[in-house]
Amino acid sequence: MNVKKEKIEENVVKLEITVESSKFNEAMKKAFAKNVKKFNIPGFRKGKAPMNIIKKYYGEGVFYEDAINFCCDDTYPKVLKENNIKPVDYPQINIVQIGENKDFIYTATVTVLPEVKLGKYKGLEVKRNTYDVTDEEVEKELKTMQEKNARIETKEDGAVEKGNIAVIDFKGTVDGKEFEGGEGKDYKLEIGSGTFIDNFEDQLVGLKAGDSKDVKVKFPEKYGRDDLNGKEAVFKVTVKEIKNKELPALDDEFAKEISEFDTLEEVKVDIKKKKQESNKLRSQREYEEAVVDAACSNAEVSIPEVMIKKEVDNMLKDLEMKLKYQGLDLKTYYKYTNNTEEKVRDYMKDTAEKRVKTDLVIAEIAKAEGIKAEDKELLERAKDMAKQYGGKEEDKIEKMSKLILDSQKGYLKTDVINSKVINILVDSSKAVE
Repeated sequence: MNVKKEKIEENVVKLEITVESSKFNEAMKKAFAKNVKKFNIPGFRKGKAPMNIIKKYYGEGVFYEDAINFCCDDTYPKVLKENNIKPVDYPQINIVQIGENKDFIYTATVTVLPEVKLGKYKGLEVKRNTYDVTDEEVEKELKTMQEKNARIETKEDGAVEKGNIAVIDFKGTVDGKEFEGGEGKDYKLEIGSGTFIDNFEDQLVGLKAGDSKDVKVKFPEKYGRDDLNGKEAVFKVTVKEIKNKELPALDDEFAKEISEFDTLEEVKVDIKKKKQESNKLRSQREYEEAVVDAACSNAEVSIPEVMIKKEVDNMLKDLEMKLKYQGLDLKTYYKYTNNTEEKVRDYMKDTAEKRVKTDLVIAEIAKAEGIKAEDKELLERAKDMAKQYGGKEEDKIEKMSKLILDSQKGYLKTDVINSKVINILVDSSKAVE
């Protein structure tokens, strides 16, 4: 086998591969063996005609497709390995010469992993954000806890007031025509929550159970749907029931009911402590991202378009999975957000490019620093994942971690190496508060 390598443009390599005639003849015989049962030649039982008879009847080209596949499958991976070529896409194959008793010559044009030129990545000065916990935040959290523990009771008499929950049926029209998503039944609407557009909720104040009203509102100019943006709408609303929401008093008794603490002051201290811990984690996470971003901005790399497209494909798949858990699909998502796949792909492109560059730079730093993932580190990471999946008993964790290690070794290896690289970058950096 002979190989000629030519760089035809940045990140694109053209390989001319010559396969000896004897190897091609063997591939033709394999193609014959694969397809012989398909041929029905006069004078022979089906599938029993010799190779030379089939070639005379149909021409030797009848075996070319499979022979080409056999030759390419046998030679292309070897050429990549021997020449240390790392493709990021399928090759474009073109046949230069083909024929029995001739050398088989083909070209494979392939996009390859781009070269990364690292800049400064150690000792970087990076801004670290810090977040204080204010009394207002603590009070807001307390208010949320109070809302969650509110008592909801039917309001037997009186009209809708701010703070009430109105159980309503509604049907909306724009220019006299109903529109998708404009109808609801037994909807529980808290008056004053700002859940509905414009002054919809205010117009229900004063209505009693059983009352109906035409509520006139205007959609925002940038509502997100071309058929509704800036449009005036009329909703036929019927109040079916009114409910009172009784909030518990914020006192020591409330603290005992909703926590392990005896006083409200202890609850406040606990809220503040948890928020401080959360803010500390947020600060560290943002700092790590900022350090990695700084290292990436100092690096030079020309990213092939195909790598960005593949990352966008992955992002779309992730979005599809998240929507699936919510009972939705991409088609419905595009419809309700007034989007198309093309628009969403375009929106994702910058993020995808950043992700690809980050992965390439981290991999290059790992190479420069000689960072590797040890087997025991992979096993520990697999055990962590097994525990997250709900494993508690030691023997179950062991079994699950081995399964994870076997099925996701590549992912675990990348995860361990990436963590080590990030630790190196962060440990050597200088935080600017």
